[in-house]
Amino acid sequence: MKKLMLLVGVGVGYVLGTRAGRQRYDQMMGKAQQMMRNPRVQQKAEQVRHVAEEKADQVQHVVQEKTQQATNAAQEKTQQAQHAVEEKTGQASQAAKEKVASATSSNGGSSTKPGGTI
Repeated sequence: MKKLMLLVGVGVGYVLGTRAGRQRYDQMMGKAQQMMRNPRVQQKAEQVRHVAEEKADQVQHVVQEKTQQATNAAQEKTQQAQHAVEEKTGQASQAAKEKVASATSSNGGSSTKPGGTI
């Protein structure tokens, strides 16, 4: 593909830079058209098209498979994170309840501030 682009660039540069102009352009276009009508060139172009279609189908399948795997992994991580948050929230809630109960029982059940005043 890089060679083809290089050849196209050289050809365009030559045509644009030459003083022969239209005559040389017509000659080059005639050769290009003659080459494209060559059965061997057409056969190779058909083979390239066929291979490209096969590869496109394979790539599409792989992309779909990898996308599904990534989606599943993201969903699993989300569920794990949600579970961890719920667990930590429960632990924090339980710790807060224990502190309130401890503070209430150490004050004799009264609801006073730690300084002893209401």
